[in-house]
Amino acid sequence: MQIREISVEDYEKVVVAEDKPSGLHAIIAIHDTTLGPALGGLRMWNYADEEEALNDVLRLAKGMTYKSACANTGLGGGKAVIIGDPNNDKTEERFRAMGRFVESLGGKYITAEDVGVRIEELEWIRSETRYVTGLSRKSGSSGNPSPFTARGVMRGLRACVEEAFGTSRLDNFHYAVQGLGQVGGDVARGLSMLGAWVTVTDIDENKLEEYTALPGIESVPLDEIYDVDCDVFMPCALGGILDGETIPRLKAKVVAGCANNQLLGSEDGDHLHKRGILYAPDFVINAGGIINVSMEIRPNGYDERLAVAQIENIYTALKVIFETSRRDEVTPTIAAERVAEKRLREARERNGKPVADSAPTP
Repeated sequence: MQIREISVEDYEKVVVAEDKPSGLHAIIAIHDTTLGPALGGLRMWNYADEEEALNDVLRLAKGMTYKSACANTGLGGGKAVIIGDPNNDKTEERFRAMGRFVESLGGKYITAEDVGVRIEELEWIRSETRYVTGLSRKSGSSGNPSPFTARGVMRGLRACVEEAFGTSRLDNFHYAVQGLGQVGGDVARGLSMLGAWVTVTDIDENKLEEYTALPGIESVPLDEIYDVDCDVFMPCALGGILDGETIPRLKAKVVAGCANNQLLGSEDGDHLHKRGILYAPDFVINAGGIINVSMEIRPNGYDERLAVAQIENIYTALKVIFETSRRDEVTPTIAAERVAEKRLREARERNGKPVADSAPTP
């Protein structure tokens, strides 16, 4: 395996691995370990080239730093991506090579599940490194983090509708859910069970058929989701979908979804704010999964009750961010970033250097 380092300003370490025998081509980005070892999921995607993969992993890693800081997980931010088709390129050899790549960092990065990767592949990685979380319950881990992410999104939605509409009853509103993956699907199903009106879209026609059979759910073609006359728009697929072309089409009063990096650029947060659309910063509302897997790294081991209790605090975190946004006359994203940067700054002042020279044993 050939591993090379890329120098990127404001990132602690960015490394690329290429392993010809297994076909692995992957990148790990460690953004910040001030608060602890960098924990972040592994994504497998059919990127056009290494540059596209690098841009994605850098954005995701920085988002993980803010997510962990806002959620008080005691961890830093990092991310990993494998360049390849998740439908055709998965092999045990490739993921075992990825495990060796993770192991080479000595615990500064701990991996977990993300788009295109399942627990099965994480088990292959685990055969080569101990620095992996979110494995199956039977292996003593916490299992699939997606239900916990969905739980946090539903909890955060209550803070959003309270701020925008003055009520915490989720059944009173119309939601447009973009993407029916593990988290988006759970959210759509949960809203249906509450009696809400839900419009969904997804690239998978079988999923659309499955979900439109549920009460209160209808579907629209992929590109028409932005034009749905709804109360809450929920990006639950890939990131970067809110930009100068899509934001003017939105008819919602709230944007709150589980996708990472929903804003294409920082100016898009300003655009939403100027239009009077309340935005729930993605790295706050979708933190349920990372909160759950972070509990595996506790000295006393995983405790689901503590995980759920901390996930419930997503509601409070968003309330504080919305209050700060109003008081300081800034966007919710800027308010959330200020919270994260304050915690990072305080940690640096206490320690004089990053606190995570080595990682605890998962």
